[in-house]
Amino acid sequence: MSKLFTSVQVGPMVFSHRVVMAPLTRMRSEQPSDVPGDLMVEYYGQRASEGGLIISEATTVAATGRGYLGAPGIYDGAHIGGWRKVTDAVHAKGGKMFLQLWHVGRTAHVDLTGGATPVSASVTPYEGVAFTHNGMVPVSPNRALEIGVIPGIVEKFRKGAERARAAGFDGVEVHGGNGYLIDQFLQDGSNKRTDSYGGPPENRARLLMEIIHAAATVWAYERVATRISPGTKFNGMSDSNPARTFDYVAKALAPLGLAYLHIIEPRVIGSQEAGEGLPPVAAANLRLFFKGTIIAAGGFDAKSAEEIVVKGDADLVAFGRHFIANPDLPKRIMLGLPLNPYDRSTFYGGDAHGYTDYPFYGESKFATRNP
Repeated sequence: MSKLFTSVQVGPMVFSHRVVMAPLTRMRSEQPSDVPGDLMVEYYGQRASEGGLIISEATTVAATGRGYLGAPGIYDGAHIGGWRKVTDAVHAKGGKMFLQLWHVGRTAHVDLTGGATPVSASVTPYEGVAFTHNGMVPVSPNRALEIGVIPGIVEKFRKGAERARAAGFDGVEVHGGNGYLIDQFLQDGSNKRTDSYGGPPENRARLLMEIIHAAATVWAYERVATRISPGTKFNGMSDSNPARTFDYVAKALAPLGLAYLHIIEPRVIGSQEAGEGLPPVAAANLRLFFKGTIIAAGGFDAKSAEEIVVKGDADLVAFGRHFIANPDLPKRIMLGLPLNPYDRSTFYGGDAHGYTDYPFYGESKFATRNP
């Protein structure tokens, strides 16, 4: 029997399989409110499964932390009702759902922040883009967060966790990866601070740890998780010694009793995914320090997912693109059924096309590829 389809405990919850829906930015919330609408309810409800876990798309905790038009929010009480409909749909099918808490930091534009200057750990060169009413545009110049306002950022995450609980989620995942605000503090390519939030890894990880502790005042640690992307270069990120940085993060998180640690695996072996000339950091490395539940993500198929779980480097595996195109992905993997191909052109923004119109197995003639 496939180990992917054996039970696993995540915090206080027991799941009947280990195929997780990854957080996937789809930019289909109602505008200009950022409230999840009926289309999002249908989308998540389609992908829920008995005894399975869904992690929501990245969800902004502050109006000034928006970087992608159409991404949903949890920064206002008005968002609670929309998300409650989503969690109700997931729970009705026997699934569980965590909300991913997010602040984009420097990857923002003033058209999305209400005119507020984007913030980061430090002012460092960055030539990324944000998605606005005018499409993809260069990000606005950012400023370094003053140390005195950092507690306010932490409070935004805590309030987001509070609203997530009111919306019926089963826990929260703090987004600490992919080059967004927390990652901008974690990695020394973007963090040039000389105060207590800069310098050695224990200082650069301070913001992440403070946010996790704050979320745990709402949920308790067993329903709080975090996602990291060691050594990623996405969104202009870099670190001089990713192993040192993320080994420290894993060690610091280990005693807390988190629901899980979500690790984005490197897809390219070598310096392209890490510091110059340094090997990449993956779940296998961090398992040495973090003995709790690990979710691995990053281009997995059924075979590689089975392998990493059997090896013990991860306990569950998050699937992204295949979950977009296959609402019944766990069933297809379990039975070895062919997969629907995904359409990249419909990933970000739009309507039901490429969102809720992917068929379940048996409803389509275009399923052509084995998982």
